[in-house]
Formats: sequence, structure tokens, C-alpha cells
Amino acid sequence: MTAPRIDTETLRRLPKAVLHDHLDGALRPATLVELADAVGHTLPTTDPGELAAWYVEAAGSGDLVRYIATFEHTLAVMQHREGLLRTAEEYVLDLAADGVVYGEVRYAPELMTKGGLTLSEVVEAVQEGLAAGMAKAAAAGTPVRVGTLLCGMRMFDRTREIADLVVAFRDAGVVGFDIAGAEDGFPAADHLDAFEYLRRENVPFTIHAGEAHGLPSIHQALQVCGAQRIGHGVRITDDIPDLAAGKLGRLAGWVRDRRIALEMCPTSNLQTGAATSIAEHPVTALKDLGFRVTVNTDNRLVSGTTMTREMSLLVEQAGWTVEDLRTVTVNAVKSAFLPFDERGALIRDVVLPGYASAL
Repeated sequence: MTAPRIDTETLRRLPKAVLHDHLDGALRPATLVELADAVGHTLPTTDPGELAAWYVEAAGSGDLVRYIATFEHTLAVMQHREGLLRTAEEYVLDLAADGVVYGEVRYAPELMTKGGLTLSEVVEAVQEGLAAGMAKAAAAGTPVRVGTLLCGMRMFDRTREIADLVVAFRDAGVVGFDIAGAEDGFPAADHLDAFEYLRRENVPFTIHAGEAHGLPSIHQALQVCGAQRIGHGVRITDDIPDLAAGKLGRLAGWVRDRRIALEMCPTSNLQTGAATSIAEHPVTALKDLGFRVTVNTDNRLVSGTTMTREMSLLVEQAGWTVEDLRTVTVNAVKSAFLPFDERGALIRDVVLPGYASAL
């Protein structure tokens, strides 16, 4: 079957796995309006449809700094237990409705303490909300498993504290660590103490790299900090001068040969200027060269997207086939921060049968 003949409903039914998705970038517009009213926060508009459009327009400026600034409004309603419970539960239900069977949600607890919650209370509330969402999704016949990545912010100095939090909650649904925020000018190696601690504690982590900054950022994330995955990684193509010929530089070869997953986010990359179009997004060439690419949403509200939409765009504009979609889904599960046997079971019992039965 060729990609253009895959209809939207079929795409929605396909089992999906998302590794790179931010909780504070995934709120429902209507929920954001209601929660903002409850806490007295002023939004650009109180019409949910207009608010959704505002986010996409504001984030589509091609400026990563402005993109990140759109989170002011979502974070404003995530400073109390009630807001965290609701947004976390709805986050899971929205994944389930989109055909996602495994997801990893990330957020920065340090950005959610202005209402008086401690870091631990933030994590506890989010985990409670995620658990409620997973229970409701399972009861509705659309089970989805969601693990949590806690983010340290690379422009601040609390990353070791957040790493401690990951270790404390690793048996309560937290599966790993990430470092996020403005990439250019804030090197990951400034937080080496946190990464060394996580390695000693056998905790996996990913690092945002190769989006707003180039190869040095990716090299540092891998070879200095020890990341097991790379968030975005679009700029790895800087080490592949001729994508068509596929001659790899040493860093690109390292990434491919050691099966380091690239958490690629096509629509988001267009918004931030890291890519020029879906048709020319590096994810397709990297997939064809054998890199372990994965497809992700990054921020569903901010990008106005879903996993079904991301797949549909790749099908319609980059010529992807259902086999391509299955490949990147398997890639994502293989690179999930789950035990090996659980990853294998998810692929064998859920992903592959789901693709077989949907077509």
C-alpha cells in the first residue's frame, strides 16, 4: 500500500508511540480558558478556537525564544494541584483518542511551584492525574501507558535537584530525565553533575540538542553528558554534507551505528525554523539512511497537532508509506525508557498486530 492511499481514520487507528511531548504544551484550549478564569490569569482571548489559532500563529514565528515564551499562559494555570490533576488526566485521554499506545510526557517541576507546591507535590499531583487518565482510557477500551520525564531547565541551576527527584520517583511512574529550555548559549555540559549522578544511579536521560544549535550541541549531549537519546537532533544533517549520497561524518555515523534515537518533531521544527518544510524535513532522509528516527508532537497545543496529524503530513507531503510509519513506531518503542522485556512485549503484542489489523 502506498502512503497517499492511507486515509485519516486509518492513520488514527494505527498504534503510535510518542517520546517527545511536553505536558505544558499540550493543554486543551477550552481547559486553558476555564483554568485561567479560575486563577484570574488573562489570556490573549477567551474563545477556545481563537486561542488555539493564536498559539499556532505565535509559535510559528521561526524564533525558538518566542516559541518558548508561549508557555507563559499554560504554566500560569499549572501552579496548583487542581490544574495539574486535570491537565495530566486530559493529556492521557487525548493520547488514547489519538491511537497512542505508549507515551512519555515531560515537564519541568521547578516551573510549577509558584502556587506554593513543593517539587515533590508537583510530581505527585501529575502522577495522580496521569494514573486517573490511564485508568479511564483502559476502561474505555483504549489503553495507553504513559511514563514521565522530569526536565531540568538548562538556563537555571536546579538540574541536580531535579535529578534527585527523578531517582526518588523512579518507582512511581517517572522513567527518565531531560534537560530543556533555550539551547543556544546554555550548554548541557554546565549541568554535568546531574548527568553523572543519573548515570551512577542507572537512570536514563535524553537531552534537547541539535535544534537551535548545531553539531557541537549534539556531540556534547552524547560524548560529554552521556545522553541515551537526542531531543530533536535535526542538525545532525550538518555532519552529512550530501544526504542523497549518504556519506556520514564521524558523529553522524556514531549516532546511526549505535542506534541513538532522534526524537524528531516535524511541525515544531517548522515553527522554530529548524526545518523549512515537511517535504524537505530531514526525518525522511535520515529514516532512509537507517537512523533510528522517531516522530513526535513536541507540543500539541502550541503546534496545533497530534500524532495522527504528524503522520498524515509525512504521508501526504513526504511520501511515507505505512511501512515507514510502522518502522518509526517500532523505533520509538525500542528506545522507550522501559525495561527490555516490556518494550518487546509492547511491540509484539500491540504495535505489530495493530498495524496488521488496521490495514
